[in-house]
Amino acid sequence: MNRETVVTEALDLLDDVGLESVSTRRLAKRLGVEQPSLYYHFKTKKDLLAAMAEAAMAPHAHTPLPSSEDDWRTWFLDNSRSFRRTLLMRRDGARLHAGSTPTGDLDRIRRKMAFLVTSGVPEREAQMAMLAASRFTIGCVLEEQADADARDPGNLPDDVPALDHEAAFEAGVALILGGLEQHTAAPGAAASA
Repeated sequence: MNRETVVTEALDLLDDVGLESVSTRRLAKRLGVEQPSLYYHFKTKKDLLAAMAEAAMAPHAHTPLPSSEDDWRTWFLDNSRSFRRTLLMRRDGARLHAGSTPTGDLDRIRRKMAFLVTSGVPEREAQMAMLAASRFTIGCVLEEQADADARDPGNLPDDVPALDHEAAFEAGVALILGGLEQHTAAPGAAASA
């Protein structure tokens, strides 16, 4: 048993039982080991959850970084969509990710920010837009995953209409992008001013 195996099994456990029911006791039983042996790999449950969050975000973390030829608007939307898709890949993915610190992703975040700034987005606005899009996406996925749980048979009356979560997400991220565009000069405009 190694660290990667523990994280993989912990994520499978998450998908099976949900975040509320993930415990080191259950994970140890699933792995066929004694609970204290997990502490060799993770000192606390919080450490385990952080490793799970990082592993769950791998699909988004491995998407190509923007290149100088990319349109920043298209990239901004695609980046937000990739983040949403990745959060939705795991049961309670947004809850698992919320509050985690992307320590292994800091270089990628810096490169994304540099791309936006080089594309003409003022640095402060780029930072705030990336933060707003991230938090908005997490909130959307939290609601979508909670709604999916609530819609299990017998939890809601049949006459309660289902929300189109994807359309709501697209509308919100478009509004964030629209606000960002209002603060952005065309590339080279700042240099010529």
